[in-house]
Amino acid sequence: MNCYLPVVACLLVSAPALAAPPASKEARPPPCQDQATERGIWPQGTSLWGTGRQVAEREMSSVLASVDLGRARLGDKTLSGLRLKGGRLVAPSASQELEGAVLQGAASDGTPVEVAVCGAEVSAEDPSLVKYQIQVWNGVSASWENPCIATGRVPSPRALAVPGVWDESGARSDKGGKFTFACENGAIAKCVNWGYRPWAKKGGSSLAELHQACTRMARADYCGDGRSHTRDNNLIDMYDGLNVSTRTKESSAAWDVNRASFEAAWSTEGATCLSRTRDGQEVETLMAQCPGRFELAQKDLGEGDQCTVVRKGGGAKAALLRNRSYGRGEQVMRQGVTR
Repeated sequence: MNCYLPVVACLLVSAPALAAPPASKEARPPPCQDQATERGIWPQGTSLWGTGRQVAEREMSSVLASVDLGRARLGDKTLSGLRLKGGRLVAPSASQELEGAVLQGAASDGTPVEVAVCGAEVSAEDPSLVKYQIQVWNGVSASWENPCIATGRVPSPRALAVPGVWDESGARSDKGGKFTFACENGAIAKCVNWGYRPWAKKGGSSLAELHQACTRMARADYCGDGRSHTRDNNLIDMYDGLNVSTRTKESSAAWDVNRASFEAAWSTEGATCLSRTRDGQEVETLMAQCPGRFELAQKDLGEGDQCTVVRKGGGAKAALLRNRSYGRGEQVMRQGVTR
């Protein structure tokens, strides 16, 4: 499976400031009403969740970072027994509709947020995936809003229901009864769409760690601390040991193999080794950003992939994924092929 993909996302010029719901809800409008899809956008390429930022100045800040399955209601009734199966929300009764259900969520700093499920549609690209239209209650504007950041290509983004929760360092953990609504313009959802479904297996091996390595790779999070080192519309070609994605070896209109070169190998904790950075900064500059993590050294991974910087110590996790990209002077600002 060949992938030549731009890491593209956008951030709202003014990210919605979400707050805990007010004490009285009598005058609150119901969720899931029609709303305009045109919104201001600020192009970036760094989003993990694909949501607006809770704090505009903080890259790893999200208005919606987790959702609690055990705290849901539908109208005036408690919705008990809601569960996540694969990437689908499953109601207690097969005849029970989830549209209009309100779940309790949290922003990246733990601030409570109410999340409404406004619709579900089977993905046209992959019938095994379900895309959810969601809204969150904005206590400042007193309105329900789509928390997913918009782009020119996707003006009204949907979200995937993904098991696990990510913190502000980009680390994933399993927390009982909680999951992530990952908006399709963020790395979590992109990696699912690229084939790395954390609930799936291939050849008997779970794809959960590959998915996490992909979220680090998609954002060029070399240090494994949540900081991104990519640019808008950078194209990447990824490949892994399970052959979920394979290296592109022939040029096309979307990808020129002669302009691409090896960038890095990835684990769940970030880069295990690299030859250069995606955004063009010197590797010594990167090393100074996460002191004690890397050292200058040569490492041959085979197939022409050569590292000049490697992870220190023997405790680093094994590489699960590699990628190629256009190097300095070869960056192109254009659309690639997405799946």
